[in-house]
Parts: sequence; C-alpha cells; structure tokens
Amino acid sequence: MADAGNTGNTRLAIVAGLTMIGIYAVQFVAARFSLREHLTATDLAALRFGGAGAIFLPIVWRGGFASMRALGWRRALALAALAGLPYPLIINWGLTYAPAAHAAALCPASIVFFSFLLSRIVFHDGASQQRTIGVLAIIAGLFLFIAPARNGAGSVLFGDVLFIGSGLMFSAYAVLVRSWHADPVAATAAVVLLSCLPLPVLYLLAPSQIHAAAVGEIIGQIMIQGILAGAAAMFLYTYIVRQLGPQTASLFLPGIPIATVVVGMAVLGETPMTIQFAAIAIMAAGMGLSAIGGRIASKRLGAPAPGGS
Repeated sequence: MADAGNTGNTRLAIVAGLTMIGIYAVQFVAARFSLREHLTATDLAALRFGGAGAIFLPIVWRGGFASMRALGWRRALALAALAGLPYPLIINWGLTYAPAAHAAALCPASIVFFSFLLSRIVFHDGASQQRTIGVLAIIAGLFLFIAPARNGAGSVLFGDVLFIGSGLMFSAYAVLVRSWHADPVAATAAVVLLSCLPLPVLYLLAPSQIHAAAVGEIIGQIMIQGILAGAAAMFLYTYIVRQLGPQTASLFLPGIPIATVVVGMAVLGETPMTIQFAAIAIMAAGMGLSAIGGRIASKRLGAPAPGGS
C-alpha cells in the first residue's frame, strides 16, 4: 500500500511538473505579446503581484501573519528585494528588447549556473563530475545563445543580460532561503505581499499603458502572470520538491525553454536561429545533467531526496 501511495504521489508530481512547464511557457509568451502591443513592464509586474496577492492574503490572514513574523521583517524584505517586485520588472524589461525564447532559455539556465556557483561559495557544497560537466555545458550554451546578438542588435544583447541578471537574483534568493531555513510558504507569501505595497506609488510614477489595453487582455494577464505564474506555479514547484526532492524537481527546468520556443513560434512568430536552437539543446542537456549530478552527489552523502527516485 505504501508503494502504491508513493507511485501515485510520483505520478501527481510528474503531472504537476508538466503543468508548471506549460504555465511558465505561456507566461513568457503572454508577457512578450502584451509588451509588444500595449502594456509596460511595470503594468505586468503590478498585475502579477496584484493577482498573486489576492491568493496569498487570505492564507496569511488566516494564520494571523505569524509565519511572516517568524521569518522576520528584515529577512522578508531581503527576500522580496531579490524575488519580489524587482525580479519580474527586470525580466519584463528584458522582454521589451529580446524574444520570449531568450527569456525562457537564459533565465532557468542562469538560475542553475548561479545556484551551483553560490552554493559552492557559501555552503562549500561538493559537486559530482556530472554536475560540473552540466554547468560547463550551460555556460557554453549561454555564450552560444547570445553570440548572434553580439553581432546584431545591441538591444537584444541588453535584454539577454537582464535575463541573466534575473537568474543571479533568484539564485541569491534561494541561497538565503536555504541559509535561513525559511519556510517556503512563509517566504513566498512575504515576497508576494511585500511586493504589493509599493504598487500604488509605482503606478503613479512609472510609465503605464494599461488604459490602452482591452479589459480581456488585462484579465488574461492577471490570470496568467498573477494567479498561474505568481501563485499556482510556485505551489506546484513546492509540491514537486516535497514529493521528489529539489534535485529531481530541477529536472523539469529544461522543459521550459523547449515549450516556450514552440508556443512562441505558434503565437508570436518568433523563430530562433539555428545556432540558438543548438544553444537551447546544449543548455537543456546541461540543466538535466546538473540536476542528475546533484542527485547522485546527495545519494553519495547518504541523504537521498525525499520521495525516492
């Protein structure tokens, strides 16, 4: 019975992972679409945290904000600065210069690379041969992916740099969560709710084109950026980590750029160059190999990820 339960949980986790990939692919493409048409980076960030805040506020309110107080306001502010409002602003800013496929490839790859680097520096984590090779493949893929932009439009290269910078921010957030042993729900709720506080000021000071967008587009972005990407995808990833462990959960990351390229080609007509298709394949292989290598290392230390293989 226990084996049957574990099998069922594993299947649900796999479904959750595939759903998460779909959400992030649609998120990048939908953001790129609206940024090309009407909305600004600020508009999308406001819709993201407005929608996610509507989900998390009742959850936190029911607990009397005890989890956020346990985390501490200084730590909560630090986490919000890294993974809160500035994070999607930088990604959306990059999407005004570069295609959605660039964001979907460079953001996850940068997260894997910088997480590896910061973990080595901060926690002195060991690295298996597979994981080291995977990270080197990611670096090679990153350089290969941005190579055409270096010889072409400088604006695309600027967007790519912003995507890589966002990966560094999220990696630093993950390192702090690990270092502080922060509860995932409390950390996520703190990031979302603290990011909602400056939205009225941001709306008054930053450029906005939300009045030019149709009501249907605004509602759609609230659903996609806020409820799906800002709340549901975070919940799904947390569920995957709990069932399969963080190393196995990261195996789903390579699917994001692949799905985004397919959706972006169909919806936006943005087709990467042949060299960029190759770079995506190299980065996806590197992310997968890095995740497998990390899992092997954890088994060697006698600490297998929860939920089995």
